[in-house]
Amino acid sequence: MTTHTDPAVDSTRDQEVEQALFVKREKIFPREVHGLFAALRIATTLTLLGIFYGLPWLNWDGRQSVLFDLPTRKFYIFGLTFWPQDFLYLTFLLIIAAMALFFFTALAGRLWCGYACPQTVWTETFLWIERMIEGDRRQQMRLDKAPMDVRKFRIKASKHILWVIFSVFTGFSFVAYFTPARVLGQELLSMNLGPWEMFWMFFYGFATYGNAGWMREQVCLYMCPYARFQGAMFDDDTLIVSYDKQRGDPRGSRRSSIDHRREGMGDCINCTLCVQVCPTGIDIRDGLQFQCIGCSACIDACDDVMEKMNYPKGLIRYTTQNAIEGKPGRILRPRIIVYGTILLALFSIFTYSVLTRVPLGLDVIRDRNQLYRESRGLIENVYTLKVINMDDQAHRFHLTVKGIDGLKLKIEKDVILVPAGQVQDLAVRLQAEEDNILKRSNDISFTLSAVDREDLSVTEHARFLGPSP
Repeated sequence: MTTHTDPAVDSTRDQEVEQALFVKREKIFPREVHGLFAALRIATTLTLLGIFYGLPWLNWDGRQSVLFDLPTRKFYIFGLTFWPQDFLYLTFLLIIAAMALFFFTALAGRLWCGYACPQTVWTETFLWIERMIEGDRRQQMRLDKAPMDVRKFRIKASKHILWVIFSVFTGFSFVAYFTPARVLGQELLSMNLGPWEMFWMFFYGFATYGNAGWMREQVCLYMCPYARFQGAMFDDDTLIVSYDKQRGDPRGSRRSSIDHRREGMGDCINCTLCVQVCPTGIDIRDGLQFQCIGCSACIDACDDVMEKMNYPKGLIRYTTQNAIEGKPGRILRPRIIVYGTILLALFSIFTYSVLTRVPLGLDVIRDRNQLYRESRGLIENVYTLKVINMDDQAHRFHLTVKGIDGLKLKIEKDVILVPAGQVQDLAVRLQAEEDNILKRSNDISFTLSAVDREDLSVTEHARFLGPSP
């Protein structure tokens, strides 16, 4: 049976689908809010920005406190010097960061997004600049609707100039972690920046300007994957920002003097301040939404209104789904215990490993041009040893080898002097009597020990090849 449809109806339906898929963005003007969580957010923002912008200018033992010196392959973090051979520590840090994200998300929702995410931190800074230049929410909305004239152009231009200056400084600070800040500053003033330094400074600055100045909540809603998979880490006992619907509904405006309960009304006066302060523009009263970044601005705004109305605070609050439904809740539950235990174990192992780290590396490279040499009943293997002194002082080292009876070490110098932070190549020959070689491939070990420091020693295993017995 053939069904005929009205072309006009099909066209209308197609337009509705297109509008649903491609909704034009409406600019959000978050209202400034004050309160406990706003103060915590400001303190976190200032602390994180202070660390990011301040570390490149802080010296430690005569050099920059944190510097990733890629040309020399040295990474200075306060009093420690790391090398590419220490890549395992970076792996450990990434695992710890991921586990911490799981732990805190399962415990208290999107704390990372609301308080510590770089997008949140820099967006807060850009919003502060915007309020300083354009005024509060109403003034900003009125300015945006006004036609372009000299006054509007001056205000908008001033805001964007400050945004650009701050963004370029952000890019400069990022590059300063790879090129010493003072050297980079001199190169910038003399207009003598290298191509890569210039590229990354302006690229990072452009990204900051675009993400924090223009895209803002769009990054959280459409670009960040965390908003999509956070639900897998939530359960009914996870602390989330929630609206108490049973207490707040039915909503409606009223005077503070009336008995709203007698009138059959809830505590929500429908002032919409919780929506006006939301940086992503959602209505928390509609329930938990992936767009909510957990910044708690709506809690501060609602508590302020409740105080003015002489109602109890906490209509919007940090709570759990079980608590809202009147069910008993648990903070300590299996997933929190498992995440916390793993996180504590990883952090303990990482801390112990860093504190007991030996700043000495030894790489053994066997000569592959020839498996072995035979001479007068002796089997000889040739090696190249790379001695890496990762300490801040020069050291003299002594090399020993064992693994085969009567194994002889042939080296030019009995004592090896390696300057601080340097790599030295050594040509080494090992000789063993053919009768003492029990198999074709034999396990041996090189031990490098500092003459002037007993605890500075490293052992590296290798293979000694000979003829089949």
